Amino acid sequence: MCGIFGCVAVGNYENLNILAANGLASLQHRGTESSGLVGSDGVTRDHVEIIKGHGLVRDVITEDNISRMDGQSIIIGHNRYSTAGKKKSGINCVQPFVVYTAMGTVAIAHNGELVDTKQKRKEVLHEGVGLSTDTDSELIAQMIAKAIALNVKCKYGQDIGDITRELAVTMSALNMSYSLLVMTFDRLYAIRDPFGNRPLCVGTVLSSEGKPEAFIAASESCAFPANSKLDFEVRPGEIVELSSNGIKSVWQVRKQNFQVMSFEIQMKPNTPLAMCIFEYVYFARNDSEIEGQQVQTVREECGRTMALEDDLEADIVGNVPDSSLSAAIGYSSQSGIAYEPVLHRNSYVGRSFIQPNDEMRQNAINMKFGVLKKKIQNQRIVLVDDSIVRGNTMRTLVKMLRDAGAKEVHLRIASPPVKFPCFMGINIPTSLELIAAQMTIPEICKFVGADSVRYLSVDGLISSVQKGIERSANFSPGHCTACLTGKYPVPIDL
Repeated sequence: MCGIFGCVAVGNYENLNILAANGLASLQHRGTESSGLVGSDGVTRDHVEIIKGHGLVRDVITEDNISRMDGQSIIIGHNRYSTAGKKKSGINCVQPFVVYTAMGTVAIAHNGELVDTKQKRKEVLHEGVGLSTDTDSELIAQMIAKAIALNVKCKYGQDIGDITRELAVTMSALNMSYSLLVMTFDRLYAIRDPFGNRPLCVGTVLSSEGKPEAFIAASESCAFPANSKLDFEVRPGEIVELSSNGIKSVWQVRKQNFQVMSFEIQMKPNTPLAMCIFEYVYFARNDSEIEGQQVQTVREECGRTMALEDDLEADIVGNVPDSSLSAAIGYSSQSGIAYEPVLHRNSYVGRSFIQPNDEMRQNAINMKFGVLKKKIQNQRIVLVDDSIVRGNTMRTLVKMLRDAGAKEVHLRIASPPVKFPCFMGINIPTSLELIAAQMTIPEICKFVGADSVRYLSVDGLISSVQKGIERSANFSPGHCTACLTGKYPVPIDL
């Protein structure tokens, strides 16, 4: 689960570097380990500007170095949440990756994780390609470079920056999961795997007169500035080209309000859709649109469904800030139990779940939360959260509430138990780290110190997510629930 952002200037738009930096900052929730920007001036084929470093966007992309992106006409960026790759602390693992190819410099930003990395790595190495990291993202970059080299003789006299065919060849050789941004010297490509496992959307930044100033692609629409519009979500299996001339899909025609672009190559999915359902549960920001619906609306629906599945009597409904607020509001609305904030979250501490090890996660928990004592004393609390993964956070929070005077603490989790590891972009490598895989629900209740624990059912989650999609003619429901059910969309290369 990483954040990717890309933008292309139209005409003389001068604020592309600020647009890119702000876009990455808006996707900070998708990764906090490192950040990077790569920019092209749109003319020079063999040179790019690079800003990379470990830490948050605000620490990596500063007033001192953002000026290096002045005059760039295309910029892509990446916030890292590491999954594959042992050398996670190395600067060479920080994306976007840059490779020098037969047609010029190419940069990629990758969100997701290939399930067959081991096999693909062997193939690439046996073909004589050297790799500087063990990340699947670099594998993709090198496979694109190889496809370009094999086809470069056919490109003489053609549009050299157009690598649509090379990308289609590469993508057909890859297994899930990936959403990609690929930048050549004069254009940007937004690509989504045929399962649609990770989100990706395209939009337009508009001037005060309503004319396009830049085209943008991002993991989530929350990264788009206020003066922009969401044009569409990249469809599963689709490759979309963004350039100063407009937006062109290689799957189907997209009509902009200023011109119609055609397409040449089709890469239609021949697989069942498997959008990660945990994007709705936890990862995505409330104000993002995914599959044509607001994430907050889905989370509220999960809360209402959970209340319908419950029969608890309590005094107040509270939540673990911040992503579970919508579910708590939905639970409160359906149950008739008043909502009250019971915990305060320190906004300057990162998400504990996406910290890379247990020690860092525990330190983040202790720093992150404070109890609103006057709200909870002698109260029976329904504490709503979006998930319990390892259980460390919840155990600490229940104790904090009891110590502050809560009469009862009942946990209601707005997703089913996470029992199985994810191999498609989430850092849960084994079931040994998952509390629901190691304990029964009564055992979990005892471990965290709650009076009761209840989860949303799998059917309840799926119906809550797909309720809004079914009202839209543009999307077909299909979601990956592997971490909940153990049913993986594809065979896993362990």
